[in-house]
Amino acid sequence: MLARRLRSTLPALSRRWQTTASTTAIEPPSASGHSSSVASSQLLRITRESALRTPGISWQDEESDRNFVGGRETRKMNLYQAVRDALSIALAKDDSAVIFGEDIAFGGVFRCTMGLAEEFGRERVFNTPLTEQGIAGFGIGLASMGHTAIAEIQFADYIFPAFDQLVNEAAKFRYRSGGHFSIGGLTVRTPTMAVGHGGLYHSQSPEGFFMGASGLKVVIPRSPIQCKGLLLSAIRDPNPVIFMEPKVLYRSAGTFPIPPCVHTLIPPTVEQVPIDDYALPLSRAEILIPGSDLTLLTWGTPVYHCESALRLLNSPPPSLAPLIPPSLRSAKVELIDLRTILPWDIETVVESVRRTKRLVIVHEAGMTGGVGGEIAAEVGKRAFLRLEAPVRRITGWE
Repeated sequence: MLARRLRSTLPALSRRWQTTASTTAIEPPSASGHSSSVASSQLLRITRESALRTPGISWQDEESDRNFVGGRETRKMNLYQAVRDALSIALAKDDSAVIFGEDIAFGGVFRCTMGLAEEFGRERVFNTPLTEQGIAGFGIGLASMGHTAIAEIQFADYIFPAFDQLVNEAAKFRYRSGGHFSIGGLTVRTPTMAVGHGGLYHSQSPEGFFMGASGLKVVIPRSPIQCKGLLLSAIRDPNPVIFMEPKVLYRSAGTFPIPPCVHTLIPPTVEQVPIDDYALPLSRAEILIPGSDLTLLTWGTPVYHCESALRLLNSPPPSLAPLIPPSLRSAKVELIDLRTILPWDIETVVESVRRTKRLVIVHEAGMTGGVGGEIAAEVGKRAFLRLEAPVRRITGWE
């Protein structure tokens, strides 16, 4: 469907790593809902050299000027392992850092905190009562006292009970003190987006609800390398950050068990992730595929759906070939991963639209009140005279 809609719009922490490797060597039960579009993606960095040359990567260890490829190592990880590795680095390097949430001392629902309590102690990695408002409020209090507070809301669908704490307290903390006080040490992690099942309480994409909460940052990674670098940046950012992890990607972008009967259809894929401490910039979008005819903007899981749609557009199978005129199959579509949803990278997006003269925005959340509407309005204001077609939005059902 996406391909058809596009057509219509176009004319060094060795001990830390040893424990990380040992606790993630045994694959936890599958979260189900693997995405075949991720397994066949060309966007994942599956070689050491390409991983170490990730755009925007900056090394945060003692030898931060050692940027040459030969001096760094990588390891195969999927997204949940990358989360675990980032959290381990944060705890190892920051004695004030604590991690807390429902069941996280046992590893969490998605096993992102497996073994951290045993490695760093249960006074630094601990369970909380089942109260999202309390988790967020506790994190705000810890951060206000100078701690690095890393909270987990078990599912993004349950972040709404914490909405008052996040929007009325966390977002406004620095403003209401005239800049004298901050809770920049607060990071709230939460699994988000659809997973192939889960219904109304486990498949929502609530990032749009925070668009009006100036003072917060909202980040959504697309892959293991991105997840580790962006999460470490979020933890160290001087602003409170909501870090939303697409749950279907926890194991899809990695080594997950595949039945022999479908092995040829969904080949196992991995991404090589640097084991050193590194960061990726917040509030900066990344151009994944350059193009000149249309800008395709998205984030999280839909990055891979968009990539698949572009492949279908450029090389359609026989069943779709009659629907895609040959003249459109050579279209050069620019694919952009927004990465940070709030505050988003206006400059990169607008510059791209001014070149391509068209914009399609794709997100899993519903259209009404979605992030795409805000982006469309801003692009319309800044690049109206360059647009050759209305901005289109492809979204989840209302």
